[in-house]
Amino acid sequence: MADRSVLARAFLQRAGWGAGRAEHLAGDASDRSYARVHLGDRRAVLMDSPPGGVDDIRAFVAMDRHLRGLGLSAPDILAMDLDQGFLVLEDLGDDLYARLLEQKPEHEVEIYAAAVDVLAHLQAASAPADLPNLSAADWAAAAGLVVEHYVPAATGQTPDALPFLAALENALTDLADGPRVLILRDFHAENLLWLPQRQGQARVGLLDFQLGQMGQPGYDLVSLLQDARRDVATQTETAMIARFVAVTGANATAFAAEYAALGAQRALRILGIFARLCVVAGKPGYLRLMPRVWGQLWRNLDHPALATLRAECRKLLPEPTPDVLTRIASQCPTSPSR
Repeated sequence: MADRSVLARAFLQRAGWGAGRAEHLAGDASDRSYARVHLGDRRAVLMDSPPGGVDDIRAFVAMDRHLRGLGLSAPDILAMDLDQGFLVLEDLGDDLYARLLEQKPEHEVEIYAAAVDVLAHLQAASAPADLPNLSAADWAAAAGLVVEHYVPAATGQTPDALPFLAALENALTDLADGPRVLILRDFHAENLLWLPQRQGQARVGLLDFQLGQMGQPGYDLVSLLQDARRDVATQTETAMIARFVAVTGANATAFAAEYAALGAQRALRILGIFARLCVVAGKPGYLRLMPRVWGQLWRNLDHPALATLRAECRKLLPEPTPDVLTRIASQCPTSPSR
């Protein structure tokens, strides 16, 4: 297999950025990596997405074009080599929501309100054709990662998952299986940038949207407000849910149940993903996020409509206590930095 760094340098040369200085940027839980390229007073971002991985660079390009066509601030694509898996992207800067809020937490309501308005705008527009559209059973199966990876890593046992999966599928069918809209799936503070020099919805920079698909209206709102990586103030979450309901015209009572069901599904899936990232991929750093996700799960399960699912989760899932997290970490094959 060809050295990715050699291929990247050749691509940058062809794209007119070969004389630039590359500075590694943090990657994510996927196989993608990023570098900021400096060329004189110009800056761009190199995306390296190796072919054959889970994420399809062509899906990123297609969704990028759709979002930009709606007037949203996805990065402009300056050059591409789809066969090799490289893009040169507009550099939207460093003001990730997560980073900005570490320094200026008083801006949380302002910038989250802008993100909610982006969701409403996105969902009001027609979606691209032929996107994946999962059934309630598919969404429940996706959360089965918690049984496949988290429970065995925490307890050493693989339980019967059928009652749990049935309860989750029934909850999603009853509460969150209505008309679909475009969802970006990873709509949270690590993938949003604040661009105050722009106007309206363009003030929100968008990253990591190649997994966009058809889904439930509340899914991206849950992703935003129940963030695995940071605590969102309770009053902010409440205000943003109310803002979304007002802007979209949703029924507040029905949406509250949908939001809770989707929040539970997402939290369950994330617990499974984080366990898998440790035990299979050798990335234990995600374990420290599990207690926050656990808290989000049980806040969602407090909704009366989720009583059956709550009972199944209580029987099935151990709490990620320090002892449990230590047990999972001990099964990690390597200990990289992330």
